[in-house]
Amino acid sequence: MVSVLIVAHAPLASALRMAAEHVYAERCRSVGCVDVEPGTTIEAATENISAAMAALGPGPVLILVDAFGATPCNAALQAAQGHAAQARVVAGVNVPMLWRTLCYADVAIEDLVTRAIAGATHGVMQVSIPRRQNQPVPPLPNDQAAHQHQQ
Repeated sequence: MVSVLIVAHAPLASALRMAAEHVYAERCRSVGCVDVEPGTTIEAATENISAAMAALGPGPVLILVDAFGATPCNAALQAAQGHAAQARVVAGVNVPMLWRTLCYADVAIEDLVTRAIAGATHGVMQVSIPRRQNQPVPPLPNDQAAHQHQQ
């Protein structure tokens, strides 16, 4: 089974882990998290991530980070390079990504990366109909205002 490590700007990593526990409490035993506090150096963040990876035990680790190019991501990339087992880093973590990852944590790490990304992208959608803005609304055929002009 692939272990999962969530790395994000504080307190997002802890909050995402708590959200995962709502649905996958049993699988969360193999989920770690590292909240990167403001002002943390990349060296300190890398050390914290490496320690969290070691605490998860041997084997493959999928590291889910919040934003590509930010300190949590850069530190996770450095920690992943020094990890003896397979490690992958995926940016853009959200709740659907995390749930999909935990649902399929028994597959090979390469397949898990694909499923995590699919979970994230499929979980982002517009779910409300936008209101028309600054556009005239044509009157309906039975609109009283339209009938007043015809008289």
